[in-house]
Amino acid sequence: MKKNRFKNIAGLTLLEMLIGVVISSIMMGAIYTTYSVVNNSYSQVTERAKISRSGRDIVEMMMRDIRMAGFRYILGNNTLGFPNRSYLQFVGGNTTIAESHDPIIIEKGDSALGPSEGSNTNKIEIQGHPDEGSKCCDRIHIVYDDFNQNDTTQPYKRYKITYYAAPITDGDGQRYAAYKSLRSWSQPIDSDSGTWVDDCTECYVGQKIRDHIVDMEFVPLDSEGRVLNPLPRPGENIAARDNLYKIRAVDLIITFRSKSNFYKFKSTADKPRYVKGLGDRGQNFDDTKLRDSVVVTIHTRNILGGI
Repeated sequence: MKKNRFKNIAGLTLLEMLIGVVISSIMMGAIYTTYSVVNNSYSQVTERAKISRSGRDIVEMMMRDIRMAGFRYILGNNTLGFPNRSYLQFVGGNTTIAESHDPIIIEKGDSALGPSEGSNTNKIEIQGHPDEGSKCCDRIHIVYDDFNQNDTTQPYKRYKITYYAAPITDGDGQRYAAYKSLRSWSQPIDSDSGTWVDDCTECYVGQKIRDHIVDMEFVPLDSEGRVLNPLPRPGENIAARDNLYKIRAVDLIITFRSKSNFYKFKSTADKPRYVKGLGDRGQNFDDTKLRDSVVVTIHTRNILGGI
């Protein structure tokens, strides 16, 4: 009788194979869970870094401009045939914000002033907007002078920069974006008056500089670090006009939100996600977006007194 040739051949039983499949499945599930956690953490860190980087970029831009507010160029004695200092007309005092040449004018986003006093028009009134009823956002106007010796028609320059926020709606939904405009004062050297224009070579109006803005707030401070009250602005209010040249610093806070969802769950009514502003200005949110703020104090260097 022949011996069984397969007697010493090793193999796996069905039970052993099933156990192997179960163990492999558990291991793969654990690996996928670990990957998901790490990937989500990486995405959150990346999103935070992106918001922080964008915040620093726009704040640095505003810092440069606010520090220039009120700057006047003095050429002095020269052989170019130009006046030794600016000849440009100055419009200030009892005038409108649009006409004013005052160094810094701030319009509050929660202003209740009427149209004749330059009320803010940024506040959203769109029914059903996710940020409806919020106080977004303040508007700031910055005026400073410059000089261009190659321009024989108008060597002395004056610019007005405006930062503001406005609502936009597109495929990514309804939200705010921050914008910047730059206008120039047009007054030839042989003229006694001029006007603001936005069609110069370097001018632009409504240039979007940052999307997904939640709030943008500017607070003017005096030399003692106190909030100027009433709010500095041109017009019939003498105290408000006087405060225009008492601004020594501006507190700035800008809050951004992420484009995509950040948190897994919405906040609850008893524990909302709160975004703090300057003073008592703040907002509650219950969606899953990430919001982050940049706060800085910017010292003015050229606002030393009235004109």
